[in-house]
Amino acid sequence: MTDVQPDHATATHALAVYRCAVPAPLLTLLDYLPPLNSQAAPLPGTRVWVPLGRRTVIGIVISVESDTDLDRSKLKAIDALLDAQSLFDSPQMALLTWAARYYLHPPGEVFVLGLSPRERRGEPTAPTGKPGVKLNARGIGLPAGALSRAKKQALLLTALQHRPHSLEELADQGLSRAVIRALAAKDLIEYCDIKGDHRWASRDHLDPTEEQQRAITTINSKESGFVCHLLEGITGSGKTEVYLQCAAQVIEREQQVLILLPEIGLTPQMLGRFQSRFDAPVIMLHSGLADSERDRHWAMAREGAAAIILGTRSAVFAPCARLGMIVVDEEHDHSFNQQDGLRYSARDVAVKRAQLSGCPIILGSATPSLESLRNVEENRYRLLTLSERAGGASVPSKKVVDIRGLALEAGLSQPLLSAVHSTLSAEKQVLLFLNRRGFAPTLLCHDCGWLSTCDHCDARLAVHRKPTELRCHHCNSKKFLPRSCPGCRGSRLISTGLGTEQTELTLQRLFPTFPVFRVDSDSMSSRHAMDNLSQQLDTGEPCIILGTQMLTKGHHFPAVTTVGVIDADGLLFSPDFRGEERLLQLLTQVGGRAGRGHHAGEVIIQTHYPDHPLIQAVMNQDYGVLARDLLNERRRRGLPPAGAMAMLRCDSTDFNQGLAFLSAIKAQLSRDSAIVLIGPIPAAMARRAGRYRAQLLLLSSDRRALHHAATQMAWVADGVKKTGDIKWFMDIDPADSA
Repeated sequence: MTDVQPDHATATHALAVYRCAVPAPLLTLLDYLPPLNSQAAPLPGTRVWVPLGRRTVIGIVISVESDTDLDRSKLKAIDALLDAQSLFDSPQMALLTWAARYYLHPPGEVFVLGLSPRERRGEPTAPTGKPGVKLNARGIGLPAGALSRAKKQALLLTALQHRPHSLEELADQGLSRAVIRALAAKDLIEYCDIKGDHRWASRDHLDPTEEQQRAITTINSKESGFVCHLLEGITGSGKTEVYLQCAAQVIEREQQVLILLPEIGLTPQMLGRFQSRFDAPVIMLHSGLADSERDRHWAMAREGAAAIILGTRSAVFAPCARLGMIVVDEEHDHSFNQQDGLRYSARDVAVKRAQLSGCPIILGSATPSLESLRNVEENRYRLLTLSERAGGASVPSKKVVDIRGLALEAGLSQPLLSAVHSTLSAEKQVLLFLNRRGFAPTLLCHDCGWLSTCDHCDARLAVHRKPTELRCHHCNSKKFLPRSCPGCRGSRLISTGLGTEQTELTLQRLFPTFPVFRVDSDSMSSRHAMDNLSQQLDTGEPCIILGTQMLTKGHHFPAVTTVGVIDADGLLFSPDFRGEERLLQLLTQVGGRAGRGHHAGEVIIQTHYPDHPLIQAVMNQDYGVLARDLLNERRRRGLPPAGAMAMLRCDSTDFNQGLAFLSAIKAQLSRDSAIVLIGPIPAAMARRAGRYRAQLLLLSSDRRALHHAATQMAWVADGVKKTGDIKWFMDIDPADSA
């Protein structure tokens, strides 16, 4: 029998067809024959070099088939194998397959999301340990006296007699790379990969409140398998402490915890919390890391060498050898929605991953999304509530300032300025929220009415002072700030509207003895900017923090006692049906930054519309009541999450060509009474980055019927002949339908 099996395996391999995902805008997998010069059989989940047109690209073997629907003589062979074993375990393979099918996206562009940067380039998986050195056969046992004339080399030789050392350790001991290279040149040491200690443990934890303990007990109950917990806790109620104590149980079982955060700026703060509580490897995965660091962390997660993986939305696809729990912090946050390439919700993908991995998941938020609240009502998710602030902190008071007719300085009313002055005098910190960066949103000519508009978008150019320029916040195109009007050559150019830069200058003038920290995507662009700011604020010194919605995302500023919303009106009117939900979330989140320490907090909201129902609702009711009212309104209107939505959008340089393309798709769709089809219509911003955008919308109360219709629409679009440079994509559960 042993002589027969290899021949049979070879024959089976020779007849096999390898179905691969390739990096191309194709909704299908491609079939390939076995490699011509190799007897090795590629396994599902391995990378291979395959021909695609005139190129050779990296494909991923998805399945091995015994036959093909195509003419076998026309199939091309795999050029080469890159891996001996699959880079994806079964749950990750199933997750990526599901994501491609659910979001109707080319599988080749989905599966690469499960690879590290170097793996996408065809390179081997990164080593998981830290780079270091050890003695080789010649160096072992060599007495230090043999190098008595080179004291540093002798010191290094002595250190390595006990164990290998990382380069980082040796640098801390004053042993430079030159010393290491000298011993390597003498053939006494060799470079190696030093792996960490896999024994994981947690340190002492805080005493939980009664509500926290109930949540911890429920999450850590003996129920095995997948359970989705929605942890609805007011700001400052200690949701992170629940995460930590639940993670401790997972770590004790030698399993991994995946924690998703909405912003890179939150990772250092959360990293510090977890590192201080666990004797276990904690890693980060986000776009701010260098490729080499991301590669190593990716490999650590895959091998199970990392206990806790902290990351932004793309980390939801990271490999995990022994996944025991997933946490999605600030689950409501819009940043979890990817807006290009594969358009997905990291929260929803995380729930699917937990289901496939058979582990619990915690969705945490003070302002849960309507989608999650509806899943609670339908018993898909389990609701856990934290209704009190931890550590004895009280909920801040609220006050509305009617600014109609009031004199304003850079948007600041006298009542708000008085509150700022009182807070600083009491040696506390102030947080001011203004959701517009730059100096002003528009440049206007007072003589002829000319407006600074973007050449590539249906949008105005914002005025910036640092650096001085006009900038589009949609396509990032820039122009010099003109000294005279391009239309009439007049000199009376006026910056209209308000931005964080303008308010920052006014605050610095009015409060010259106190630091003003501006927090927006312009000022916080570096990797460590938010972490450095948090360290400064932790000193408790009085200051003013001025910023955009970056300030609302779960930051803990214990010395902030006063929060001011400079302009709530900009949030009141939105073309998106989700506008009201996002307004309530934003105002609740920013208000929750106040009074998180031992001192009472106050939230001051400036508005021209104090009687607006949403402003009144924020003042007089808690978020949970308001959100459930909004959910009922969505039900009445048949809108998500009560109804399901999908969108096919096309971009083109010719608006009419795009509309014609969508019309051709619509004409070929079969009619279904369960589906409402809207369009073709222009997007709310019809031109962006030089391309015209139009869309077809699908609505239905039946999710399965909608997905069936969306699948048909995608296949029809794939077959419609395109003129010009039309590009299209499907967006399932679009985060922005406008």
